[in-house]
Amino acid sequence: MSKSKQQDAKFDAIVVGAGFSGLYAIHCLRGLGMDVKAYDAADGVGGTWYWNRYPGARTDSPADVYQFWFSDELLAEWNWSERYPAQEETERYLNYVADKFDLRRHYSFKTFITSADYDEATGDWTITTDSGEKATARFLIMGTGALTKTVLPDIPGRGDFAGEWYHTAEWPKRDPEFRGKRVGVFGVGATGMQVIQTIAPKVEHLTVFQRTPTYSIAIRNPKYDAAAMAELRARYPELKERVHQTFAGFEYHFQPSIFDLPEEEREPALEELWKDGSLIFWVGSFGDVFSDPAANAIFAKFAQDKIRARVNDPEVAEKLVPKDFAFGTKRVPLETNFYEAFNRDNVTLVSIKETPVERMTARGVVTSAGEHELDMIIYATGFDASTGTLNRIDIRGRNGQLLRDKWAEDIRTFMGLQVHGFPNMFIVNGPLSPVIFCNAPTCIQQQVEWITDCIKYVRAQGSKAIEPKAESEADWTKQNDEIANQT
Repeated sequence: MSKSKQQDAKFDAIVVGAGFSGLYAIHCLRGLGMDVKAYDAADGVGGTWYWNRYPGARTDSPADVYQFWFSDELLAEWNWSERYPAQEETERYLNYVADKFDLRRHYSFKTFITSADYDEATGDWTITTDSGEKATARFLIMGTGALTKTVLPDIPGRGDFAGEWYHTAEWPKRDPEFRGKRVGVFGVGATGMQVIQTIAPKVEHLTVFQRTPTYSIAIRNPKYDAAAMAELRARYPELKERVHQTFAGFEYHFQPSIFDLPEEEREPALEELWKDGSLIFWVGSFGDVFSDPAANAIFAKFAQDKIRARVNDPEVAEKLVPKDFAFGTKRVPLETNFYEAFNRDNVTLVSIKETPVERMTARGVVTSAGEHELDMIIYATGFDASTGTLNRIDIRGRNGQLLRDKWAEDIRTFMGLQVHGFPNMFIVNGPLSPVIFCNAPTCIQQQVEWITDCIKYVRAQGSKAIEPKAESEADWTKQNDEIANQT
């Protein structure tokens, strides 16, 4: 399409994002006979699995539930290679979906949306790209992801470092060379763990800068052969229904209370859950882990003892044991040999609570205990979560209200899907949606299907726009607070 035609382009719907959310939104809206245009800042599809290609990146949801359910043909064709696929396999799967269902043709890649403006007179949204092109549509679907806008630590002199540095969510397509290098890693959350356990055997020396240690679960990740895939496929119809009924969108659900078991049976029960090597220990075990401090203490001690048993140096082990927050109240990652990495002679753990980082220099990182000379720094420091990506865009609703200004006062949505004052705009996995405790593809598919049904209803009524009332938005926010305060 020529630039002049692109500037005047009018569509039924505009979709932003090319991950699970964007791809499925295009498929569903196209099923309504809608003319859909889509954009993504990357040069290809994949969303999270395009950007997060750091060493060791893989899902912590099993492949049998980390997929689309809308096509029996797709389910029959695609073969997973292991229980928890690595980044490149998940990216390959999303590309396969895009090609099989001819979704790629709707996209303009390497395109960032700088603004989105609602016209109350017409009921349409107009988006502007970083190249100045414009497009207009009645409906705007933001599949931009909850974990997209990266965050770097605010350390004096960070820009003075003369070596290589990378953020894990902006990783180059070809890995840098690790051999013979002194590497520092900031962060020991889910991503940091995967990076550390992967590169520790490759580097000359690895220095891990840890602020807060993380509870984790040792993964069990068997390979899948043809027989294993046949077994999985036989269970797909059951799984397709079950994931929509469980607490976190996985196969498993909570049992009522660990105190229903006699005391002597509690630890064996936890051990059995632990052996599964999955998140069942966290979000598929006993419901009172989130609501009863006494129950939570049993889980915490069990997980802490697992850490201590894997680290040779008791002093290092204690630094890796979480002690200042309840088990499961931060994300619990899966890992392989993360703790064993600290048994290596070439790995040093630096607690920046004990010896705070003071500044960076051209040579490395200076803490209160001295300087760590480095050739490379990797920031596994996460994201401006949930609202961050949307706030990068100048999104203006009714009366020119800027979304980031509204959220600066108080973050409010209706079901995490819509915002009062922003008609016809839908967010997949937006703020105050169940994304925090959900297997992402499960919630994404639920929400995209809800959005599709909503748009279908609006069009059938001949209506120009739909948005939640302020009271509905307030009620949903109140409900979120009430549920959270029970934990």
